Amino acid sequence: MEKIILASNSPRRRELLAAANIKFSVVVSEAEENFPSGMNFQDTAIFIATNKAKIVKENYPDNLIIAADTIVVCDNKILGKPKDKNEAIEMLNFLSGKTHEVITGVCILKDSENISFAETTEVEFHNLSEEQIKFYVENYKPFDKAGGYAIQEWLGMIGIKNIHGDYYNVVGLPVNRVYREILRILSTIQLK
Repeated sequence: MEKIILASNSPRRRELLAAANIKFSVVVSEAEENFPSGMNFQDTAIFIATNKAKIVKENYPDNLIIAADTIVVCDNKILGKPKDKNEAIEMLNFLSGKTHEVITGVCILKDSENISFAETTEVEFHNLSEEQIKFYVENYKPFDKAGGYAIQEWLGMIGIKNIHGDYYNVVGLPVNRVYREILRILSTIQLK
């Protein structure tokens, strides 16, 4: 069995891979989450994920590396992780009553194989009250989450009106596609 490394510090990505019965270890990538200006949103997420994967690959060249980056896009604006409570409240007010996209870029590296793709899920919020937003930020502290929320937490349960696409992508990893790509890569390695 090939050794698989998840190049991510995200507990949600770890939980999703483990739930899919994928055996892996974690090596946190020290890559900066910067990207060239003018890049489209899907390419931005893929670019950041690829940089994360390449940095880990340098130290683990024989392993299969999985890296991902999730961004939230609303009104053509990228929302990253909020720096503090005020920015989280501002982001959620911005998302309230609107539809936004959650885009996860994924890069899987193994030997000379480089599989990169982006998954997009549309999420529509109900109008959120100031009290709901403040309660959520105070109690759930969503500072490590793009867009300032997690779909699997309280705000996702009471605030999301509609979702179109992969739920797990919004959690942080399109695990169905990742699983299928890993199987495909490993089957081609075994056939060689």
